[in-house]
Amino acid sequence: MPTRPRRRRALLRAAGFGLAFVVPVAVLAYLVRAESDVNVEIDHDVIDATTDWTRAHPVAHDVLLVWQEVFNVRWVALAGLVTCAWFGWRHHGLRTRALWAAGTIGGAWALQLGVKALVGRARPVVEDAVAHAPGSSFPSGHATQITATTVTLTLLFWPLLGPRARVVVPVVGGVLVLLTGLDRVLLGVHFPSDVVAGMLLGGGLAGASYVGYHGWNHHLKLDPDPSRGPVNHP
Repeated sequence: MPTRPRRRRALLRAAGFGLAFVVPVAVLAYLVRAESDVNVEIDHDVIDATTDWTRAHPVAHDVLLVWQEVFNVRWVALAGLVTCAWFGWRHHGLRTRALWAAGTIGGAWALQLGVKALVGRARPVVEDAVAHAPGSSFPSGHATQITATTVTLTLLFWPLLGPRARVVVPVVGGVLVLLTGLDRVLLGVHFPSDVVAGMLLGGGLAGASYVGYHGWNHHLKLDPDPSRGPVNHP
């Protein structure tokens, strides 16, 4: 099959995949900007309940603060980029895959900053606040970055994973994403809609970029399809 039509179809599939995630984020952003009564009520009710719980559990509060720092956007992005560099150095035949992953992780960092600037939502205002965070609220940078990074790294390593690891790795990644999102709401530094938008943005970016990347490089025998099973490399 000619390369050009195949690549064109891959890019169209990637655009369609990304659009499926962008649309709900755009709807949420519109509701936020329009200050929809339903959205405002749900967001504030959840924040009131979660911050009350955090105040009542000092040990959990301390753990949440530590989690916030460990999974800071900068540290997650840096860890992801270092992992990509190591992967490309260790597995020469998969260097294009490592470059794709690094670009996606860096892109997620830039994307969340851009959307924050565009929407310009203020952080939740909580009496007797349990934590403070700078910058705009929508979307959650933590949620965007951890989702994009875990999905991207899972896809990066997929050809090298055995059957058991192909179950464990996505589950562990999903747990990290959910706990990070929960951390943001329990600390009262993000509304739940911010977290949902961040997860959608991060997951959509990682998935769409992979669909486009894999279709574009499908002809490269040294960059295998992860659905074909683990690949052994020296």
